[in-house]
Amino acid sequence: MRVVLAGGGSAGHIEPALALADALREADSSIQVTCLGTQRGLETRLVPLRGYELELIPAVPLPRSVTPQLLTVPGRLAGAVHATGKVLDRVQADVLVGFGGYVATPAYLAAKRHNVPIVVHEANPLAGIANRLGAHLTTYVFTGHPDTKLRNSKYLGLPIRRQIADLDRFALGDKARAHFGLRPDLPVLLVFGGSQGAKSLNRALAGASGAIRAAGVQILHVTGPKNLGESQGAEGPLSGASGTGKSGAVPYVVLPYIDRMDLAYAAADFALCRAGAMTCAELTAVGLPAAYVPLPIGNGEQRLNALPIVQRGGGLLVEDAELTADWIKHTLLPVLTNIDQVAGMSEAAAAMGRKDADRWLAKAVIEIAATERANKAAATRAAPGAGQPAASPLPRPPAPASQPAAEQPGSLFTPRGTRHAAPGGRPQAPATRAQPPGGQPAPGGGRHRHAR
Repeated sequence: MRVVLAGGGSAGHIEPALALADALREADSSIQVTCLGTQRGLETRLVPLRGYELELIPAVPLPRSVTPQLLTVPGRLAGAVHATGKVLDRVQADVLVGFGGYVATPAYLAAKRHNVPIVVHEANPLAGIANRLGAHLTTYVFTGHPDTKLRNSKYLGLPIRRQIADLDRFALGDKARAHFGLRPDLPVLLVFGGSQGAKSLNRALAGASGAIRAAGVQILHVTGPKNLGESQGAEGPLSGASGTGKSGAVPYVVLPYIDRMDLAYAAADFALCRAGAMTCAELTAVGLPAAYVPLPIGNGEQRLNALPIVQRGGGLLVEDAELTADWIKHTLLPVLTNIDQVAGMSEAAAAMGRKDADRWLAKAVIEIAATERANKAAATRAAPGAGQPAASPLPRPPAPASQPAAEQPGSLFTPRGTRHAAPGGRPQAPATRAQPPGGQPAPGGGRHRHAR
């Protein structure tokens, strides 16, 4: 089976795609995975690093306002669709799975034109333009958030790395703390703002770090590569692998970046962080409660990401403008020092987690590809001159349209004549829709570290 994944641009689109790629390989090592991306996205580094083939197509970002650049979009989009179609033909794709972003738009249009089955996965509660388009081109639509409103969608969860999904925080806790130079006997607050850090989190923490450490709470602070100099508490600037300042008995560890977030999660008892879809999915999967600080720009989706977790007791929610040193001292710190409250929030967060969304989506993709392959085989057998069709539980589709003498460019939505299609140029609808395994995952066993 040959699968093409369209999820380039940001880490929020790439990581779920790579988690699915890993799950597909885990299910069947013979599956060939090809990722689509552009030269400007993070995929140029992340995809080869994970061992997958990357095919680059032209980037076609859609302007968010009416500008002269908008007039160039149709031509550039047609070029990207054509380039994507060549990739689909060359790898003989059985299915295309899109995760949104500007790579997904030409991928969906090319797959529709080339009669390649489309699967859409939307991570956020508010679907983007690309996935709203994709949901009109297929019936195979899955979401990573329970409140996402998208045509034909089914809630599945967000695929995350096995390194995170399989993490046992409490079994690995002492080893993780030793890795970062933290004590095993005091609670740990993990502060991070994504791969680039978050200045508002850094500033608020700077004014509260002294009070936090005075209360016996350690800090593991990921500042972001460009923000290390901003880490300054009441004792003065801290830098390097660990800084202890005047409160030497209670470590404050400052790092610009962490490439082993599984160890950071294992070391922590609580987090102060943004509320991206991947962050929310990973923290609930490992049962780590958090104070979520939604990014104050965009369409408000980060707040919607965190809201169900907070409503069920798995975290706190504070707006970026309201995050201050005083809020940390007077609202967050009393929670950090309440062992029973943290334990209860850990249980609630774990109950929201979906550790196996990657495997569920992989199973669905494999079943969808098999169903669509069977439909095409039945259409071929039913074609005039091909003999009597074999007995099949699938309904007999109409005969395919005649092939044109030469390829015509047609519309972006027009299926190519080089693959079987029903009269009128519309692709065959699947006889059955493959469904991923249902049911809720078993709630995780979150508990506070000091109850061990």
